[in-house]
Amino acid sequence: MTGAEALRDAVRQLVEIDGAARDARVLLACAMGVPADRLVLHLGDEVTPKAMGRFAGFVAARLLRQPVSQIVGRRLFWGRWFAVTRDVLDPRPETEVLVAAALERRFARVLDLGTGSGCILLSCLAGMPGAVGMGVDISEAALAVARGNAEALGLVDRCQFQVADWWQGVEDRFDLILSNPPYIAASEMAGLAPEVRGWEPHLALTPGEDGLAAYRVIIAGVWDHLEPNGRLMVEIGPTQGKAVGAMMAAVGLVGARILPDLDGRDRVVMAQMP
Repeated sequence: MTGAEALRDAVRQLVEIDGAARDARVLLACAMGVPADRLVLHLGDEVTPKAMGRFAGFVAARLLRQPVSQIVGRRLFWGRWFAVTRDVLDPRPETEVLVAAALERRFARVLDLGTGSGCILLSCLAGMPGAVGMGVDISEAALAVARGNAEALGLVDRCQFQVADWWQGVEDRFDLILSNPPYIAASEMAGLAPEVRGWEPHLALTPGEDGLAAYRVIIAGVWDHLEPNGRLMVEIGPTQGKAVGAMMAAVGLVGARILPDLDGRDRVVMAQMP
């Protein structure tokens, strides 16, 4: 069977899933061991039995609604590849808004609360030579993924990772604190896509109740860890900007701003220590 024939068959199987053709191309490229952007050059090639076996397994996993990034084991984020497993959130393009805002101004020490795959912390460090950072997460399995990503990107000498429940055990001070915390309200979980609801860690998706619990903890502890003139930046759900900005103002942070993502939805709230 040629690559083109295998691709057509996979698209037919995945037709009920949005983006079936795109997903099938990515999965076939991975199975054949070729870059996805070069797959078209190999569609006339015969697919080896070993590659066909891999591809069949990939398609079967996708039919179960496993995210493509988990199937192939990686995701492109801020121009770099990050390993992805079921223990971490799948890095999303809208989170790049947080990284872009962080890199607008120099920083020396950065803390990423709930680091997951490490994509936010490591992207910021890669874009700010000389800076150092720490990533904390309650999940040791997630931190194993983050450490692997740090090694792959050559950043192990500039960051450390620590098991922590938010501020627990964090003693240093930083001039930049970042977080993409769980923010989905309990009532919203049932409406999530199957790829999210069934395959990503619920601990990283929702704190329960109104979805704001993590922001309350983060903002309450910021005075003990943020340097004067330092910045706090958090990703939010599209309806949470005003509430989170008000929390920041209530503890004395100044200049709160809400930044939109590329779709125009509120995505990041940032404020500064006086």
